[in-house]
Amino acid sequence: MTVLRIGNASGFYGDRFDAMREMLTGGPLDVLTGDYLAELTMLILGRDRLKDPDAGYARTFLRQLEECLGLAHERGVRIVANAGGLNPAGLADAVRALATRLGIPVRVAHVEGDDLTAAHPGALAAHAYLGGFGIAECLRAGADVVVTGRVTDAALVTGPAAAHFGWAPTEYDRLAGAVVAGHVLECGAQATGGNYAFFEEGDVRRPGFPLAELCADGSCVITKHDGTGGFVDVGTVTAQLLYETGGARYAGPDVTARLDTVRLTQDGPDRVRVEGVRGEAPPPTLKVGRNRLGGFRNEVAFVLTGLGIEAKAALVRAQMEPALAKVADVRWDLVRTDRPDAPTEETAGALLRLVVRDADQQVVGRALSGAAIELALASYPGFHVLAPPGKGAPYGVFEDVYVPHGAVDHVAVLHDGQRIPVPGAQDTAVLSDVPEPPLPQPLPPGPVRRAPLGLVAGARSGDKGGNANVGVWARTDDAWRWLAHELTADRFRELIPEARDLPVTRHTLPDLHALNFVVEGILGEGVAAQARFDPQAKALGEWLRARHLDIPEVLL
Repeated sequence: MTVLRIGNASGFYGDRFDAMREMLTGGPLDVLTGDYLAELTMLILGRDRLKDPDAGYARTFLRQLEECLGLAHERGVRIVANAGGLNPAGLADAVRALATRLGIPVRVAHVEGDDLTAAHPGALAAHAYLGGFGIAECLRAGADVVVTGRVTDAALVTGPAAAHFGWAPTEYDRLAGAVVAGHVLECGAQATGGNYAFFEEGDVRRPGFPLAELCADGSCVITKHDGTGGFVDVGTVTAQLLYETGGARYAGPDVTARLDTVRLTQDGPDRVRVEGVRGEAPPPTLKVGRNRLGGFRNEVAFVLTGLGIEAKAALVRAQMEPALAKVADVRWDLVRTDRPDAPTEETAGALLRLVVRDADQQVVGRALSGAAIELALASYPGFHVLAPPGKGAPYGVFEDVYVPHGAVDHVAVLHDGQRIPVPGAQDTAVLSDVPEPPLPQPLPPGPVRRAPLGLVAGARSGDKGGNANVGVWARTDDAWRWLAHELTADRFRELIPEARDLPVTRHTLPDLHALNFVVEGILGEGVAAQARFDPQAKALGEWLRARHLDIPEVLL
């Protein structure tokens, strides 16, 4: 059976610089992908382009190619990356110039059509999430390097797979298998032990990056190069499968993948087989990520030490009140990191965090910072702050909107300049929730012990705009029998007080022994607005695992 080996060398803009070289030299590959884009990244690139119209792409990618383009050419590895950001044509030109300077004969193509900013007045950047068939056209025409703007993360895998295996746009099961492989690869080392709930089970000091051995039927094996750090097992792959997803239907522009059909089996050391994935026609609309400037923000963290923490916090709030009268959005958070009879000054301290946001920079700027600093000799005993507040920084807002497939001019621009239109999906299906699957038989009654959830379950969490998801999975059949009945949406709200007044939806994935919770609005206007202590909900799952429940002793 012909296998296409696709590796990943970047999970975000700023990921490990040496990963591209490590993946090219660590073992055989056919295609090397790089994911450089996220909701926040598009805002950052948009602000870059305001200063320089020729900017708007991930410059790190060019520096990596400076070292690695020759290696890729020698080894016959094609490179596919969404590093083009807001300016894929500009990046393609820069890669051609680099290749000419280095004397490396490579063919560079790019994909465009995602930019819908002109149709969204007031937006700094508005980009549709394109599928993989533009990438496939470039590769079929012989491109060695393909750069894109905003495509789905999984498109970096579905495109090369469709080109290699000759898949048609309606081969939904095969495409869905590639989407699942792409979703596992997209965040780099998160599939090889990075950010993993049970990280102590392997050496994750420097995890290698993942690769997929993809077959023509859409099944694959997730693995990594021999001799690299980290580990790949059913747990690490499950964790990444649940990351930043919602229900059983995982929708994309090419196909809707059914996550409730995914089967994972350990296929040897550092090898997990992924099979059984079913696909359906994609929804009739494309997601558009719209970024705009929301105003200005500022923050200051007052350090409160020793006795009377609550009284000290109340004093500061009262003293700051006149300076905050005109501020549109004011948020105070008292973080009780202090301990009684503390052995160090740090452990005797609590943090009182003030975050302010307003459309007027002056309101949250020097007037506020001056009011805070003027308290230095006139407030609670031991007054100091972690850092002086600044003049107020702009913040962004991310919003999802949707447009029909026909609203986007998806184009593959080949290495010779030829432009190939890529049609949108012809067959579509309106997205809907799947029926709730039957739950396993509950465990028989028995003695219980108060203990952290994390002793019997893993979790991984992330953000999608203002919402967060928390995927939770059990590691044994018995643990799943307990978890499926115990961790309801209501129990989730009890364990996570921030979610008590928010919509929480539970999705059940029995084949993964997993539950996926979507918490609407917990992140406010998204990561760029930075309204929450953990603005991307990266640690929300670990907080959940640390909460105590009555757990059957047979599981402990």
